[in-house]
Amino acid sequence: MFRVDDEESEAASAARKHSCNGVARFAIYKRFIRTNKRMKGAFMNLYQSIRNAWKKPKELKNYKNNLIKWRKEPAIKRVEKPTRIDRARSLGYKAKQGFIVVRARIKKGGRKRQKPSGGRKPKKSGLSHFTPKKGLQRMTEERVARRFPNMEVLNSYQVGDDGVSKWFEVILVDPNHPVIKRDKNINWILNQKRRVFRGMTSAGKKTRNL
Repeated sequence: MFRVDDEESEAASAARKHSCNGVARFAIYKRFIRTNKRMKGAFMNLYQSIRNAWKKPKELKNYKNNLIKWRKEPAIKRVEKPTRIDRARSLGYKAKQGFIVVRARIKKGGRKRQKPSGGRKPKKSGLSHFTPKKGLQRMTEERVARRFPNMEVLNSYQVGDDGVSKWFEVILVDPNHPVIKRDKNINWILNQKRRVFRGMTSAGKKTRNL
């Protein structure tokens, strides 16, 4: 049976044979993983198992503890690593400079409009039972974009919900970072200014029925 630990030890031994510094060893180790098809299959199985586990998030080990912790945090908070690495990678996230992840909280339910100045019947005032055309995920992306005006929203995904709130993690990209400008796979975002407010993310396209 194939084991990931055995392949990692082989890659480490291959790197030790070369008398080089740590950066060169990491490059050799990375090249070894890319060329090894069995290692790629192991990582694919890892992401698939994470994806299947998140289909029933309430059965996860630390799901309830995370919700208790997130309720005490600010509504918008930057995190070091994505909670759902499989979903983040599928939406374009890369663990490199220029990418950040922000976890945001938004309340469930409809929205209330501002009370009109003129007199009228409470039933006709249109304050309650008002459903906005934008979804909660798109509204969360816009709030995060206003908090980080120098970043562009790439995409977002849900990481939790309870009876009151929902939590989303938003992937942000710095278009002015030199690493982003050199990357051919992501530098297309330089031409899309304030894309979240024009409904160009996945959540925005879903709201626009695209």
